[in-house]
Amino acid sequence: MKNIEVVAFDCDGVMFDTINANRAYYNKILEHFSQPAMTPQQLAYSHMHTADQSIAHLFPDTKSFEAAQTYRKQMSYLPFLSCMEMEPHLKPLIAKLKPRYKTAVATNRSDTMDRVITEHGLEGYFDLIVSACDVAHPKPDPDALIRIIDYFKIDSAQLLYIGDSQLDEMATKAADAVFVAYKNESLSAKFYINSLKEIETILSVS
Repeated sequence: MKNIEVVAFDCDGVMFDTINANRAYYNKILEHFSQPAMTPQQLAYSHMHTADQSIAHLFPDTKSFEAAQTYRKQMSYLPFLSCMEMEPHLKPLIAKLKPRYKTAVATNRSDTMDRVITEHGLEGYFDLIVSACDVAHPKPDPDALIRIIDYFKIDSAQLLYIGDSQLDEMATKAADAVFVAYKNESLSAKFYINSLKEIETILSVS
């Protein structure tokens, strides 16, 4: 992959194993409103979509949605950060990429992303972070990836994006970038990996 200029990462499911954090976060909101814990299907949805979309999915009528949104926005995300497990090769990989490549994040996380970066010591690791707050349309729309392409003034084929969900696949395809599927062989991708360390071989930085 000699033409790649920028390597971008999804957050949940790639940079971090966040399934337990997401489960605890949304179950706390449901509990506050005396609702049962998430079903596996609801958990899978919330793991891929924005917080706004997830709350709308969990609280489908307007009144309960507005109440849940108000409660969510005044909640501290700090207690849930300890449930996030960083991919062990993330920081070493970026250290190897930095001399030759720009690095970015494209995530459907919204107002919690800054805290995630700070609390896990990732300040300065990425040249650009694009969250759901920064674009008009989150994934599966390609807005976040197009923002990265435009920011670095590169061709779409010079962006390599690592994701783990169908939303990531759809966004990358729409942006005409290069998709790497992380721990999900059911997706359509240029490359398939089970560890971020494998990116070293793909980009010859090992």
